[in-house]
Amino acid sequence: MGNPIRRIERRSKRAIFQAYLESARKNGANTVALTDGDGKKFTFKELTRAAFALGGALARKTAKKERTGILLPTGAGALIAFFALLSRGRVPAMLNFTSGSRNLLLACKAAEVSQIVTAKKFVEIAGLEKLIEELSEAVDIIYLEDVKEELTWRDKVLAVAGPMIPSLLATPPHYDQPGVILFTSGTEGTPKGVVLSHRNILANIEQISAHVELLPTDIFFNPLPTFHCYGLTAGALWPVLNGHPVVLHPSPLQTKIISKRIFDSGSTVLFATDTFLSQYMRASADGAMSSLRIAVCGAERVRDETRQAAEKRFGFEVLEGYGVTEGSPVLAANQPGDIRAGTVGKMLPGIETRLDPVEGLENAGRLVVRGLNIMKGYLTADEPGVIKPPADGWHDTGDVVAMDEDGYVSIRGRLKRFAKIGGEMVSLIVVENCASAVWPDNLHACAILPDPKKGEQVILVTDRQDAPRSLLLAWAQSHGVAELAVPKKIVTVEEIPVLGTVKIDYLKIKTLAEEGLEAMAAKAAEPALELSKKELKKRAAEERAEKKRREKEAKAADKAKRAVEAAAETPIAANDDSEDFKDAAE
Repeated sequence: MGNPIRRIERRSKRAIFQAYLESARKNGANTVALTDGDGKKFTFKELTRAAFALGGALARKTAKKERTGILLPTGAGALIAFFALLSRGRVPAMLNFTSGSRNLLLACKAAEVSQIVTAKKFVEIAGLEKLIEELSEAVDIIYLEDVKEELTWRDKVLAVAGPMIPSLLATPPHYDQPGVILFTSGTEGTPKGVVLSHRNILANIEQISAHVELLPTDIFFNPLPTFHCYGLTAGALWPVLNGHPVVLHPSPLQTKIISKRIFDSGSTVLFATDTFLSQYMRASADGAMSSLRIAVCGAERVRDETRQAAEKRFGFEVLEGYGVTEGSPVLAANQPGDIRAGTVGKMLPGIETRLDPVEGLENAGRLVVRGLNIMKGYLTADEPGVIKPPADGWHDTGDVVAMDEDGYVSIRGRLKRFAKIGGEMVSLIVVENCASAVWPDNLHACAILPDPKKGEQVILVTDRQDAPRSLLLAWAQSHGVAELAVPKKIVTVEEIPVLGTVKIDYLKIKTLAEEGLEAMAAKAAEPALELSKKELKKRAAEERAEKKRREKEAKAADKAKRAVEAAAETPIAANDDSEDFKDAAE
């Protein structure tokens, strides 16, 4: 392969659609490029024709370099729309249809998106009619079904001629121009647009290819959303641009269907998260996923239990990757045959790193990165259309990591996910990992809430209904984990909320933690309140008894007084020795 850095630099100087056309020519027009969710196969010729035909139709509705939204699930439709816009010099903006109308409208405002491409069938199946109605008040909705009906003879000619003379019909932009816009989830406020150039995307694909060796026979399976950078770059573009067939699935939630499709398609490389991979394996009969060679997991830590189950039951390796949308997205990953426990492997070639010190933490730092895969910049709703580049090309990931002498990277957690308890820094990832070790079949997430005594406290939220703290504490003590990493309070819920990007929704986790603490406080106050009521009742009875006693004494004293007064008014002789006189005197 030669010098990988030099190869990455050379091969990233292309436009994305140009790279796709080169892959189609190299691998052959009749080679299957992808299999859709309904099982329909698309050859490179069919994919290219569809992209050119749709591109011509969309070109009449949009302006060159215009940012156009794509609101579609993972599938052939999303990839064809993506390539169609690129073929005519437009910039696709991948929209998260699970994020709600508010975030979507803010995303459209930030990226200056005025038109969105979607499909009526998808809107109907997903029940997104209300969302589309709200979006249509601010942007124009373009339905693929309507575009298909509006195709002209010119579009059809373009579809036929495109695969034969693509270089004359496509409109390749400069590789440093925006190639795609993705959006942060909005968990830290309003969503931001991440502008990735053609070179950013292609550089990352070349970096992944240089880091993780593929076999000529590999077949990819991708159920992850293409509105997420991991699902788009690694799960869709990496295989297609390298000539490997990819099986696309519209949702990662269909666990039983996915395990069956993996078996039926003979897929060898799976993209997933630890949570979903565990569910797929549980839903599969022994051997059903044995066609897999590797599963590449991102977005969350891969548990040892997941790796062991994959190896023991199905015989495949689980590689853990680490990345950020701003990095296109992959920054580091395990390699087949080289998995070091507790790490995400080594950084990909061509990525510079810097660890900035973090107060209260030793042997770790805040990761800052630079390279050809690092974004052009952010787009925000307060300054629509204005790209804000990272300073000197360095992007602060906000993640705290450690690197050993061999270059293996360990993720300690996001800096915002460290609690300061009594002056000590506690990683929420460590807390969640402890819970996962004790209850491996459940989901766990942590939130940081104020503490009147120690500044902050960690609350564990879990879908484990019987989760005594004593088990966590015993596990921590036997494994050398500091007691500070064992949360004082545990909140149980029916389900851990997950975003459309298949990441845990930590905003909702915080709300659940707050509600859980309030419920605990109310429950704890109930016995004290009951005791207080009893005490008040007792005191009231005593007061009534005391009142009655005083009233009785007062009546008796009044009666005696009247008797004395009556006796004093009776005329009796001073020397009267009668019994009546004596009685009265007494």
